Amino acid sequence: MPTPYDVPAPILIETVSQHLKKNVDAIVPPAWSFLVKTGSHTERPPQNPDWWFIRCASLLRKIYMQGPIGVTHLRSDYGGRKDAGVKPEHARMGGEANIRKALQQLEAAGLVENLRTKGRVLTKEGKRLLDDLSTEIKKKLEKRGELRKH
Repeated sequence: MPTPYDVPAPILIETVSQHLKKNVDAIVPPAWSFLVKTGSHTERPPQNPDWWFIRCASLLRKIYMQGPIGVTHLRSDYGGRKDAGVKPEHARMGGEANIRKALQQLEAAGLVENLRTKGRVLTKEGKRLLDDLSTEIKKKLEKRGELRKH
């Protein structure tokens, strides 16, 4: 059975985000999501109106690959370089509130659970969702000849 390790990350994240948008009622962008930047290193809010679903899908994939994982580690993963003009750039962490709120929504949807001292892990339903979508993606890519069979 194919897993998220077997399919390209951008295709998996896009597919999962579309699934979350259409089928999961617990995932709803907060009222402030169109105003907020994703971290102090960015200059403007995201331009994609579906960025919240893409971030949730990306979090699911990251937890699958690296879990159990905490919010602080995720902040460093979603951080970037702060442009300081003529001065040297410095690393900045990503915004904590949008990561934490997305994880809370994924918990409410039953896809992620919180292990108090270790971080977040996927539930059986979360793993099943990613595995099933990975299987569909791999079949489509093999059918089009973009991925070769092993």
